[in-house]
This record gives sequence, structure tokens and C-alpha cells, in this order.
Amino acid sequence: MDSAAPTPVAAATRGRSRFGLAEVVPLAVLAGTILALFLLPHDPGHRIAAASVLVGFAILSWAFGLFAEPVTTLVFLLLGVLFAVAKPAVIFSGFASEAWWLVFGGAITAVAVEATGLGRRLAGLLFGRVGGAYWRCVAAVALAAVGLAFLMPSTNGRVLLLIPIVLAFAERLGLEPGGPGHSGLVVTLAAASYMPSTAILPANVPNSILLGAAQSLYGIKLSYGPYLLLHFPILGVLKLVLLIWLVCRLFPEHRPLALAQEEAPAPISSAERRLAVLLGAALVLYITDFIHGISPAWISLGTGILCLMPPFGVLSPKTFSARVNVVTLIYIAGILGLGAIVADSGLAAAAAAHFLAATPIAPGRTVTDLGILTAIGSGLALLTTVTGVPAVLTPLAREFAAASGLPLLSVLMLQVVVFSTVLLPFSSPPMMIALQLGGVGIKQATKLTLGLALLTALLLWPLDYFWWQLLGYLP
Repeated sequence: MDSAAPTPVAAATRGRSRFGLAEVVPLAVLAGTILALFLLPHDPGHRIAAASVLVGFAILSWAFGLFAEPVTTLVFLLLGVLFAVAKPAVIFSGFASEAWWLVFGGAITAVAVEATGLGRRLAGLLFGRVGGAYWRCVAAVALAAVGLAFLMPSTNGRVLLLIPIVLAFAERLGLEPGGPGHSGLVVTLAAASYMPSTAILPANVPNSILLGAAQSLYGIKLSYGPYLLLHFPILGVLKLVLLIWLVCRLFPEHRPLALAQEEAPAPISSAERRLAVLLGAALVLYITDFIHGISPAWISLGTGILCLMPPFGVLSPKTFSARVNVVTLIYIAGILGLGAIVADSGLAAAAAAHFLAATPIAPGRTVTDLGILTAIGSGLALLTTVTGVPAVLTPLAREFAAASGLPLLSVLMLQVVVFSTVLLPFSSPPMMIALQLGGVGIKQATKLTLGLALLTALLLWPLDYFWWQLLGYLP
């Protein structure tokens, strides 16, 4: 017998070693989820329990990477349909949402920006003088993301516009995909595009929902200036400083960075020129959506379609089919579907009411009450994503205000503190879009979100308390 040939026992042992704890735990979680859904009665009275089991499976799987992200998403959608956790129209509502179509159109545009070379040209214009210390590169990306938030009201739109430019910038710096420096720039864009912009009205979906709900439910009109003064100094400026510092610590790049020397730039091509006109027109439409009323989703989709059609035609159908990331689109649909199931089943409202009844909120204990209300909101953000926080909490704000003795406006504004603090990346769909398009895994980004959430709770929330007192929002 050939001594190199494995014996049957050795082969069996080696086969068993490949099926270890890392494989057993995810399958056990999946089997437990299926069993729980099977045993629950299939009637409207148990919809909240079924939704809790299914949502818990998705959150656990996404947060700890039990399965590949698209696998978790597809299993989540399938189990939701098989066990009638919600109607199919609700479960698959992510594919019909404006947010999904905004991402779809933006994905086409991002591929066009890269394929035509316009991304490298824009990166040279935007970051052409940036180099040297790594922190300067991180700061440049963060400032570009926040600066655009004052002009462009859609976080998803800002991410889709900037991601190909930042990727081209990383390439010119010599940062390899998968390396700490490359991942750091992508994570910076993801976090800076969403978190500080929550302090700018109306720069993203959650504060836009809060704006509309506060006025329709309570007749409270939120104004741009007072909102900015209350939130931006702490949750905008100081949080951005912490973000830059933390990225440099968690994704270190110690060598000096210099932009790769390139030959004199070639004259702008016809395709680049046509695409630049398209992007410029889209940016104008994004900025002026309060005038024309066209959703950013349809602006994004229209721009993507024009990239594929004459007379613009800057992207061939073959390149479109080969390079648009379907995995990202499926994942985003799953995230949106999760929020829809939580809302449709009544899980979010039930959880909020339960938390309110179970916690020792009482008038005259301002610091304790603020901490409890913030914790309730943070827990709900894991269920509904940050987008669902104002939709769930705003109708309950009067009850929270009565229980705590805090002013109604202060309770409403406390939501901004909650949805500006992302515990896990999947809670913020715009951040997940940036991570998916930038090729950064959720585990890497979780290091940043958890670290930044801890620093925010220890440093920024106390500062917020004194700032709100100074401005008269708290007793």
C-alpha cells in the first residue's frame, strides 16, 4: 500500500474535522429557529411571537456572521413566507421600496463612474492634495461626506456618489482592497455619511420622519437652525473627531501615504463628459427635491437608466450585468423587509410599551430617565433599524414625556441621540450600502460601530446633557 495514501479512518477523521463548531453553531441556530416557528400557532394572535423569532434569527446571524450575508437574507425571506410570519407583500416589500430602487440606480451609476475613469478624475480633483499621514486621508474622506450632507438630503445618494471616488482615492494611495487602510477609508465614508448628518435637518431619512411625525402628531414644527444648534456641535463635530481617531486606531496604516504619480491626465473623454453632465444634473435634482418633490429614488433610477441608454450610453449592458452587485441588492431588500415585518406585526410598538411599563421612569430623575429612554430607543433600533426609530417612538413620545416629567420636545429630540448612535452596522442601511459596495465585511465595521457607541455613551452623552441644559431643553 502506498504510504502516502490516507487510510479510511484517517480520511473519515479529516472529514469530521472540517465540520467543526463553526459549522455546528449556525446550523443549530437555524434548526432552533425553524422548530420554534413550526411549534408556534399560526394565527394572528401569535404574529408578534413569530416575528420575534424570525427577527431574532436575522439579527443574530447578521451580527455574528453565522452565515454569509446573502444566505441569511434569503433564509430570512424564505422562512417568513413558509411560516406566514407576514404577508408576502410585506416580507418582500424591500424590493418595492424607494430605498431599494435608489440603491439599484446608484449601483449602476457607481459602476459607470468606475468604468469610464471619471472616478479617478474626480478623486484627483477632490483629494488631489491629500497625502502624507494616514489620519489626513481619513479626515479628508470624513469631511467630504459631512460637507455633502449640507447640500444633498439623501444619505444613500451621498454614499453612492462618493463610494467610487473614495475607492479611486484608495487605489491612488496604493491601499490594497482588504488591507486596513483601504477598509478604514470605506468604513469612514460609511459612518461619516450617516452619523454626523443626523444632526443636520433634513439630511437623512430618520430625521425627516421625525420632522413630519412631530408636526402631524403634536403640531411641533422643527426648524433648521435650532435643530442644528442643539445637535451638531456634539453629535456632529465632536462625533466626527472621535470617528477619525477611532478609525486610525482600529484600521492603522503606519506608512506615509503618497498619491501615485500619474502621467499628465488625458483629456476628458466623451463618455466621462456625458457622465459628468448626468451626475451634475442628478446632484441639482437631489439638492432641490424640496422644490420639485421627486423622490431621490427616482432621480437615482433615472440616472442609472440614462447611463445605459443612448444618447448618453456610458455603460454597456454587458458591463452592467457583470459588475452590478446583486448580492448587495438582495441584502438591502432583506434589511428593509425586516423593518417592514417588525412594523406590520406590531412587534416594535409592543416592545416599546413593554419597556415603558417595566422600567422605573419617574418625574424628577432626569439623568436616570434620559438613560432609560435612550436604552429603550437603542434596543428598538436593533429591531427596526435606525430608520424605524422615529416611526415607532414618536407616537409614544407623549406617554414617555408624561411618565418622565420631561418636556415633550426634549423627548422628541432624544430620538436623534438614539438614531445617531449605531450599535451594529446592519441597523443603518446607508452604512451597509457603503460597506457592501466598498468590499468591507460587517465584522470589520462592527469593531468601529461598537467602539464609537461606547465612546459616545461615555463622553458625548454627558456633554449633550450639559449642552441641552445650557440651551434650556432640560430642567
